[in-house]
Amino acid sequence: MPSPADAPAGELSLLAGFDAGQTHTCCLLAWAEDPGAPGLNEPGSAGPFQVLAEGEGPGVSHLAAAGGPERFQAALATSLAAARQQLPSAWRHLPLAAGAIGASGIEVGSPVQRQGLALAAAALALPPERLLVTGDERTALRGACGKGPGILVISGTGCIALGQDGQGREHRCGGWGWLLDGAGSAMDLGRDGLALAVQMADGRLAETELRSQLWQALGAETAQEVKAMVVAPEFGPAGFARLAPVVNQLAAAGDPHARAVITASASALAGLVVGVARALELAAPRVCGVGGALGHLDQLRLGFGACLARELPGATVVEPRGDACWGALELAHSLAAGPAAQEPG
Repeated sequence: MPSPADAPAGELSLLAGFDAGQTHTCCLLAWAEDPGAPGLNEPGSAGPFQVLAEGEGPGVSHLAAAGGPERFQAALATSLAAARQQLPSAWRHLPLAAGAIGASGIEVGSPVQRQGLALAAAALALPPERLLVTGDERTALRGACGKGPGILVISGTGCIALGQDGQGREHRCGGWGWLLDGAGSAMDLGRDGLALAVQMADGRLAETELRSQLWQALGAETAQEVKAMVVAPEFGPAGFARLAPVVNQLAAAGDPHARAVITASASALAGLVVGVARALELAAPRVCGVGGALGHLDQLRLGFGACLARELPGATVVEPRGDACWGALELAHSLAAGPAAQEPG
C-alpha cells in the first residue's frame, strides 16, 4: 500500500460508497485513483480501485418520516467517521473526491431523491455533482451484476426486482410499498399466514398447526388479541415479517396452508423476474437472488428456483459478484472519473 509521503500534497483523495439500511449503514472507502498498489477485496476480477477501510453507523428511515433527515445525515457522517478511523492516521483527513449512497425509499427523479442529495452534500461536504443518492436496489444491482446484463431480485421484509440489459436500459418490477405490493416478501408470508390463522380461529378453515404456532410466536391467545397487535403503529411490515420463519418451518413439515402461502410468494417472486426480463428482452438472463427471506427461508428459496425454472427456463441463478456497498463504491468511482463516465441516478 502506498504512503502519502510518496505523492505530492493534495494528490490523494478518497471515494466513499454507502449502503444505508434500516438497521445500520455501511461505508467503504477507496482511493479515487489507484496509486499503484494491487487491489484489495474486489469481488470477481480486479476492480479499478482498492478498498482501504470499512465503517458502520446507525440505520436510516424514510426521509418523510419524523426525524428522517436527521437520521440520514447522522448515518452518513457516523459511518464515514468510523471508516476514516480504520485508515492510517496520516490519511484520515484526506478529502473525498466523490460519494454514492444507496438507501431504501429513494425513488429516482423524485423530490425525496433531491432532498437526499442536498442532505448528503451537507453531511459529506461534497458538491452535489460529486454525489449520487439513489435507491439501494440500484446500488445492489451494480454490485451484483457490474455493468453487464442481469437481474437482481431482493426478498427481505419487502421485495423488488431490478434489471439491466448492459446497453443502458433498466427496468424495475415491484417495490411499491407493503400496503400495495408485498407478494414475495417475508412480510407477505407472515401476513398471509396470519390471515389463514384467523380464518381457522373463527371456523372458516380446518385448524392446523399454523394457527397455534403463529399465536405462540405472537404471545397471543385469541384472534381478538391478534387483531389488536397487528393494528398497533409499531407492528407494521416488520411485525408480519418476523412470522415468516414460522410459516417456512411449517411448510417444510408439510402443513398444507403454510405450503400454499410459500408457493404463492415463490411464484410472485418469479413473476417479478419474468416481468423485468420481458421488459428488457432478456431471454436467458443471469439472476441474482438476495435478501434475508431468500437467504434464510429455504422453502421460499427452493420454491422460487422451481417457479423461475418453469416460467423462464433460459434464466441462470448465479451468486452476486458484490454487495450493495460495493456497487455504491463503483458508482462513486464513475462520478470521480468525470462527466463522460457518469451514469444516470
